[in-house]
Amino acid sequence: MLLTNAELVDGRTVDCRIDGEQIAAVEPELDPAPDESVIDAAGNLLLPGAIDAHVHFREPGYAHKETWTTGTRSAAAGGVTTVIDMPNTSPPTTTGESFDTKAAAAEQACIDYGINGGVTGDWEPDSLFDRPLCALGEVFLADSTGDMGVAPDDFADAVDRAVDEGVTVTVHAEDETLFHTAARDADAGGPGRAANADLWSTYRTAEAEAAAVDYATDVGQETGADLHIAHTSTPEGIDAAVDGGATCEVCPHHLYLSRADLDELGTHGRMNPPLRSEDRRQAVFERVADGTVDIVATDHAPHTREEKDAGLWEAPSGVPGVETMLPLLLESARQGEFTYERVVDLVAHNPAEIFDLESKGRIAPGYDADLVLVDPDDPRAIRGDDTHSKCGWTPFAGRQGVFPELTMVRGQVVYERTPADGRDRSDDDEQFGDVDGENVRA
Repeated sequence: MLLTNAELVDGRTVDCRIDGEQIAAVEPELDPAPDESVIDAAGNLLLPGAIDAHVHFREPGYAHKETWTTGTRSAAAGGVTTVIDMPNTSPPTTTGESFDTKAAAAEQACIDYGINGGVTGDWEPDSLFDRPLCALGEVFLADSTGDMGVAPDDFADAVDRAVDEGVTVTVHAEDETLFHTAARDADAGGPGRAANADLWSTYRTAEAEAAAVDYATDVGQETGADLHIAHTSTPEGIDAAVDGGATCEVCPHHLYLSRADLDELGTHGRMNPPLRSEDRRQAVFERVADGTVDIVATDHAPHTREEKDAGLWEAPSGVPGVETMLPLLLESARQGEFTYERVVDLVAHNPAEIFDLESKGRIAPGYDADLVLVDPDDPRAIRGDDTHSKCGWTPFAGRQGVFPELTMVRGQVVYERTPADGRDRSDDDEQFGDVDGENVRA
């Protein structure tokens, strides 16, 4: 295949030749071979496929929330070509056997993926490390969905073992001893979009995040571990990660939403760590824009509308995001809030480097042909009904996003929003290619 007249984020207009699963050439002009199909990019922006280093695709155990089919289709429609799945499923991915169960479910994927191993008090590291783990974690320093919080000694032992195995450790950093427990005694206000949903942010304090990052990075420095801090939600947490020598990520909900949005979101805005003040959100945004933060990842954690419409203390934590991450970032770049080069660093170059995905994340000869074509001048309103996640809702409804025209994984089209025949396939499964994803560590 030959992509012609594509614009790269550095301003070059190029042709891109794909040979099998990889990029063969990127040049100002290439002549099509006789047997080569040609796609005219018409001056649109060509990006390396996004890598979402933090998703919860819910299988096995919670297929009513998401499956590997629906989750990876949602990813493809949002320009994500590789995901890394977290271990808090049922059973949790803490043994070799449970890893195999998840790997079997992941065969439904239409994009590439990595599977992380998890840590509990009774995990089985010997069998787990016999499997092709992408990373260890997220290792939970406080309970979240799945109740996988670990004691400090278990965390330190797990980090030691990961160092021995040469595996990166992803950490969910909250110190539950610093949670504001008195908030749980407050009236939750009944089910649904409760006016006091802000109590969740009061309960899981900003101080709890920074303290846990300090602890985790102390352990990391003592052991020489490659430590990655998941979903940092505060400027203090980001700064502690950087000072402690760890990499860190920020999620779109902490980048674009704050406690000011909870009156509208109610319990649909409950996640761990929670939304923060608008001042903190702005400070987080600045650190993403200026290069302090390494990556953006979604913590895509879908639940049904019915589950989220419970009381504040009963509703599960988590929001969907894999389909809207890249479109939101591209809209920020379109608005001049940061550059397109910065977007590519956040979702492609840096996650590929952190998680050793050597063939991913760049548009250059020898790399996998994981490519996304977008029209940066065509933003569209985000609507829950338009997304492909099984949960069917989004906390970003009404915002603008720049969505892909076409997504490719290893040289195969996995998603096409506007097919060449001009037919609107917005409600047609044929917009998704019949492509099998691969485990990046298989």
